[in-house]
Amino acid sequence: MTDAWTVLTIVGLALVTVITRSFFFMSSKPWTLPPWVQRGLHYAPIAALSAVIIPEIVMTQGQLIDTWRDARLFAALAGVAWFVWRRGVLGTIIAGMAVYLPLHIGLNW
Repeated sequence: MTDAWTVLTIVGLALVTVITRSFFFMSSKPWTLPPWVQRGLHYAPIAALSAVIIPEIVMTQGQLIDTWRDARLFAALAGVAWFVWRRGVLGTIIAGMAVYLPLHIGLNW
């Protein structure tokens, strides 16, 4: 059985979600974001991606890596080098994996 607090919490979170997501539809007139917000939103995807990717590269089990013999470091460098050189996302992934797999599987890094 589910207790009343759990049900109340789920209903409350659902209401907050519905209200915040439909807030833009409640207005009778169209409105635009200020230019400084629009500029800031251009950086949101790269900031979110960095927040997810960088800890995965430099940490293991919640601790910073303490050796240079980590395949992720070299794969990230290869991916960055490819992206700077060619500006292609698919090539970046392929270059990173081409370095990561031999080091991780072959050398057991």
